Amino acid sequence: MLRKQSRLSIFMLLVVLAMTLTGCTAHTTNTGEIDRSGIWGKFVGFVSDGLDFFYNAIGDYGVAILIVTLIVRIIVFPLMMKQIRYQKVMQSIQPELAKIREKYKDDKEKINQETMKIFQQYGANPFSGCLPIIVQMPILFALYQSINLNPHLKEHMFLGILALSEKQGIANLILAILSAGTTFLQSKMSMASSKDANAKMMLFFMPAMIAFFTWQFPAALGLYWIFGNILTIIQTYFTKGIRNAAPPEPKAAKTGGKSK
Repeated sequence: MLRKQSRLSIFMLLVVLAMTLTGCTAHTTNTGEIDRSGIWGKFVGFVSDGLDFFYNAIGDYGVAILIVTLIVRIIVFPLMMKQIRYQKVMQSIQPELAKIREKYKDDKEKINQETMKIFQQYGANPFSGCLPIIVQMPILFALYQSINLNPHLKEHMFLGILALSEKQGIANLILAILSAGTTFLQSKMSMASSKDANAKMMLFFMPAMIAFFTWQFPAALGLYWIFGNILTIIQTYFTKGIRNAAPPEPKAAKTGGKSK
């Protein structure tokens, strides 16, 4: 399951890149405003309006992006908690899953059936481990669109030194390094107790991919990613008690304990 999560992460990031490079985007009208026709256009317009709202209140688009990032992380936080619990369950049931794979190594269907039984016993939902990624990808892509199409943001400087619409400049190189570093740190903290070889590979692959995206896309998107990573690192630190908690017991064991 950890492998499936890793593959999904890569897939979703590649989808964003492919949609961007092939021009599968929202567009502007003749007046320079974002075309809000269709569901996607309305969503991109909503994100752009959010950036403009916080900019008008504060006067800095970089800070506006930070606030939007914080809001997104608050929305995703309950899903992240589910993801943490799912990862904890996965760690505790690995010995049982290994026995199942060994016992039914020639019968993939039986392996899947027995694996699902284990998930049901522990109340684990494999989909919950992927929800934070799935929820954030449309928001990330919409943010890219709103940054790329917002006529006001294109000429704005963050803290008077960083052009938020700049691509492939020195500032983007610095942001790429920071985004890779913070991605590595938050992944390292999340995978601290994981012994999965695929997860360890992702520990280095994901920062490299994020650095490439940051280099290619507007600087504002790099800020979003760095802010998001920092918030995730903070969340990971304050939820380490949950991560270090005792492994969950199967539902049958809990029920038996109550009946005594």
